Amino acid sequence: MIAHVVAVARDAGHHFSKALVPAIEIVAGLGVAGDAHSGETVKHRSRVRVDPTQPNLRQVHLIHAELFDEVGAKGFSVQPGDLGENITTRGVDLLGLPRGAVLRIGETVRLQVTGLRNPCAQIESFQRGLLAAVLEKRSDGTLIRKSGIMTIALASGAVRAGDGIAVDLPAPPFLPLERV
Repeated sequence: MIAHVVAVARDAGHHFSKALVPAIEIVAGLGVAGDAHSGETVKHRSRVRVDPTQPNLRQVHLIHAELFDEVGAKGFSVQPGDLGENITTRGVDLLGLPRGAVLRIGETVRLQVTGLRNPCAQIESFQRGLLAAVLEKRSDGTLIRKSGIMTIALASGAVRAGDGIAVDLPAPPFLPLERV
C-alpha cells in the first residue's frame, strides 16, 4: 500500500476534535494556517501555563487511520479529525519513525517528527474507555502511546486527502520517539 493522506483538519479554537476541510496550508516554522496550535512557541494550554516561551514541537499532529481500525474492532467509533489531528494517514508506520525523520507530503510539504502525542484525559469525555484503548503497557511496564505523532513544519504548501507520503530517515543512530 502506498502511504497517503486520508483526511486533513484544522480548528481555530482549542477544541478536542477538528473540522475536516478539503485542504490545509502548512506554513514553515508555524504549522497549519488557521489552527489554534500554529506558532513558533507552544500553544497547547497546559504547556503555555508551564512556560509560554518554549518552542512549539507540536505544530502539526498526525494520526494513522490504522488506529481507527484497531479501536473500531474494540467497539469505538473514531473518524478523521475526531482526536484533534491535522493529518490522518494510511500506510506509514508513524509510531515506528525515529525522531528527526522527515515526512514529504505532496509536492512541497516537509514535516519533521519531534515525538509522540500524549493522549489526555479529554479523550474519555469523547468516548468512555478510549484512553485505555490508545494506551498499552509492554510486559516490562513501558507505556505505548498510540495516539499519533507531533511534527514541526520545515517547508510550506497545501496538503489534501490523497496526497502521497514519503519518509526520509535521519542519519543513524535512530532516536526513539518520546512524548512531547
